Amino acid sequence: MLYDAYEMQRSLLAGASKWAGMSAGWLNNPSNPLSYASTSPLIAASLDVFAHAAATRGKPEFGLASTKVAGRKVAVHEEIVLRKAFGQLKHFAREGVEDGPPLLIVAPMSGHFATLLRGTVERMLPRHDVYITDWRDAKLVPQDEGSFDLDDYVDYLIEFLELIGERTGQRPHMIAVCQPSVPAFAATALMAADKNKWRPRTLTMMGGPIDTREAPTAVNTLATERPLGWFENNVVASVPLYYPGGGRKVYPGFLQLAGFMTMNLGGHLVSHWEMFKHLVAGDEESADATKAFYDEYRSVADMTAEFYLQTVDVVFKRHLLPRGKLTHRGRKVDPTAIRDTALLAIEGERDDISGLGQTKAALGLATKLPAADKQYYMAEKVGHYGIFNGRRWRDKIAPVVDDWIASHR
Repeated sequence: MLYDAYEMQRSLLAGASKWAGMSAGWLNNPSNPLSYASTSPLIAASLDVFAHAAATRGKPEFGLASTKVAGRKVAVHEEIVLRKAFGQLKHFAREGVEDGPPLLIVAPMSGHFATLLRGTVERMLPRHDVYITDWRDAKLVPQDEGSFDLDDYVDYLIEFLELIGERTGQRPHMIAVCQPSVPAFAATALMAADKNKWRPRTLTMMGGPIDTREAPTAVNTLATERPLGWFENNVVASVPLYYPGGGRKVYPGFLQLAGFMTMNLGGHLVSHWEMFKHLVAGDEESADATKAFYDEYRSVADMTAEFYLQTVDVVFKRHLLPRGKLTHRGRKVDPTAIRDTALLAIEGERDDISGLGQTKAALGLATKLPAADKQYYMAEKVGHYGIFNGRRWRDKIAPVVDDWIASHR
């Protein structure tokens, strides 16, 4: 019923959004005499803000057609290297460029599409051969494709790393952004224990919940205060039957988005107020920048219920990884097996999702890794999304990652 109610509301708002957008355009049209009335810019701006907020959204495109390598502009095209039921391995091929360390960017499976990391990919493209995990919206995966949980996530990462290694002949580097820091660390430990030829050369973890007992945030507190059954009964829903994954149990993306919006509601309201003022003043460029951010931010995907519930239980409630009790398909994940994968932990000073110390904890778990292969970086005045996107990411954080990878080739 929850998902059906959302779909009904979405359909109604989609029509209202179209009407509001058309009305705003009509009021802004110079050939319309009413556009010169004193109140018309205010009304048009209000309609425009509503139209954008209520619009339906699908999966965005990366849209990275080119990059600059050593000062030279080169074309970039996307290719799917491997397709699997719940995600695919995407490669950003730089035409005419053969060198550059292979880099797997692991996008979070947390309500948003991999395109949320567009800025991350764009910044790393000039110096690296970039791949990304392009997770699939669970509501589009038929039930006969089976299930997907945290163990499957680790399996996917190992398979992706092995494929990249075979393609390039080099041990890949890996960046895990937020939630995938835990499965990426687990995959690294398992591959190290197996002496897997293609274990990652470096692993960079950014704002990840390695040990959520450190500086717990509102997200962590919610997970610990409520029993697992509460999450299963209140936030898990069945996909409507008119989708390919009809009947599948999922944690809907729209609920994840609602949670994130609520956590920083004041900031989002201010952003929309500023967008309204820009529209009234005719500053379309500034308004479009805000719209572009929310076009991406509001594009959401569902995740399987089994992955969501297992993550809540293992990572946020029982803290199995930092307690040395995490297993993968019955096999213990041993961080001490990591001996030649250099670890970089990055945290944002103002991160309200992964608190300070949660990612850094990974460095303490790898006790057999030499100190020279461990590094911690705390980005000042940076919130969660600023760790991997925006000016501070490009100018302050990415150079640290560049240097780390370059020094471990």
